[in-house]
Amino acid sequence: MDNREQVKAFLSSRRAKVTPEQAGIPIYGRTRRVPGLRRGEVADLAGVSVEYYAKLERGDLSGVSESVLDALASALQLDEAEQSHLADLARAAGPARRTRRRPSAQTVRPGMARILAGMTEVPAMVNNGRLDVLAANSLAQALFAPVFAETARPVNHARFTFLDPRARDFWIDWERAADDAVAMLRIEAGRDPYDRALTDLVGELSTRSEDFRIRWAAHDVRLHRTGLKHFHHPVVGDLHLSYEVLELPADPGLTLIAFSADAGSPDDDALRLLASWAATHDPADALAAPDQA
Repeated sequence: MDNREQVKAFLSSRRAKVTPEQAGIPIYGRTRRVPGLRRGEVADLAGVSVEYYAKLERGDLSGVSESVLDALASALQLDEAEQSHLADLARAAGPARRTRRRPSAQTVRPGMARILAGMTEVPAMVNNGRLDVLAANSLAQALFAPVFAETARPVNHARFTFLDPRARDFWIDWERAADDAVAMLRIEAGRDPYDRALTDLVGELSTRSEDFRIRWAAHDVRLHRTGLKHFHHPVVGDLHLSYEVLELPADPGLTLIAFSADAGSPDDDALRLLASWAATHDPADALAAPDQA
């Protein structure tokens, strides 16, 4: 993916999202021909020249200082995810690509595999930044049975969400799941624009899914750390599970995601039922008997 094009599209799309009123810029009845702020207004808010900001928005972040990045983030009212993404884009833009990111690990170490296997009461999996599932314990394989039914390997959350018709039944809030998947892929593209497998995945999804293309063009990014996910499982029905995302420092680019429910809640009961079912069935059977325990 071309870094300059990513920078250009990201900065222009963020500028379009900020209204003069939000930026505290008075408007005196003038007709504005562009959505959001003008380049000159962003330059004034960031304390740089219009010419310099125009150079940045043309995609040239090489040599930009951290203080200027901070000023841009303030002027464009970037949230934490957007500010981090801008820093990643700048890091990839320098003559020496600044500090080149370490290649992402693509395998799960035996020690981590043992930890996953030992987590018998919560679904847990290890993903990379492309949303490939590199390892999952038995309860996670049962919870994500429709996802693991995909024939392509490695299993990929984004490919399932946009290309598998079962996804709209599996995700109760499909729109949110789709937004999250694209936002995480966009973050990964900023971190490592030289990842050929990521480029191939984005190309495949862009070619085959209009829903993906629209979201990808928006250049939205979002952190994925903790929250609530809503599933409709073909065996146990609806589950509303909390999730926690843990980065694995020893395995750059990999994250451990674990799901849980409040003790004694209906969702906790559903998880226990799922664990009991998974102990005696192949999770793929869930697809042959939808909505039956």
